[in-house]
Amino acid sequence: MSTTTETLEAMERPPVTMTSRLEGELLEVSMGPQHPSTHGVFRMNVALEGEIVRKLKPVFGYLHRNHEQIGEHTTYLGSMPYTDRLDYFCSMTNNWAYALSVEKLAGIEVPERAEYLRVILAELTRLQNHASLLGFLLSDMGAWGTPLMYAFREREKILDLFESLSGSRMMCDYMRFGGCRVDADDVWVAGAKKIVDRFPKFLDEFDELILGNEIVIARTQNVGKLPADLAISAGITGPMLRACGVNYDVRKVDGYGIYPRFKFRIPLGEH
Repeated sequence: MSTTTETLEAMERPPVTMTSRLEGELLEVSMGPQHPSTHGVFRMNVALEGEIVRKLKPVFGYLHRNHEQIGEHTTYLGSMPYTDRLDYFCSMTNNWAYALSVEKLAGIEVPERAEYLRVILAELTRLQNHASLLGFLLSDMGAWGTPLMYAFREREKILDLFESLSGSRMMCDYMRFGGCRVDADDVWVAGAKKIVDRFPKFLDEFDELILGNEIVIARTQNVGKLPADLAISAGITGPMLRACGVNYDVRKVDGYGIYPRFKFRIPLGEH
């Protein structure tokens, strides 16, 4: 058969689409644990049929660092820096969770100013965490460059605030039993307000980058749906659970610190 004939036959075949079923053996791919965009968090053994995932086996445990055993041989305060490293994107909130546990056991009361400062730092942590999440998501889908840089631009401003307060950008070791390590001055508070006032503009930019991108829509809409009942049974929490339409936020359901004093709307999945 000539090359011309083969070309004509190929042109007459129906095009392969996102929903096309490809015949043949499944392609087995090992993703991680040494993935270029992460630091060995976990591994996925994936069986692919084109762009459709037919089987997936997650392999966890690569980040186990024996923190529990270390905690048995150090002081309560000496364990605080280890909580930074449980997730370096959530240093402040990890500190807080540990501090809350010890404070509850010891019956320690936290001054009101420290309570408000903890909430501010926790919410700033969420902002930089979720901004990075969106940036990495778009980067992994092929939108490399602009979205990730936009996300990191906002994240850097928040990390600068963390550094000026704690001396460290990511491993803050800032919370203490009964309060915080140091107080925030007026300059720091003004900087935090400036970031919060600007953040809605960043969200508008990102909204356009996501909803205005045909590739992003094609690769996310109606792809990998997670039903609410399955999300609950699997222990999914936070934004992923709310994206499934489950109206659950631990800050409201089981408010810690002074969160019960605040009124806020829980964002739920709509797309």
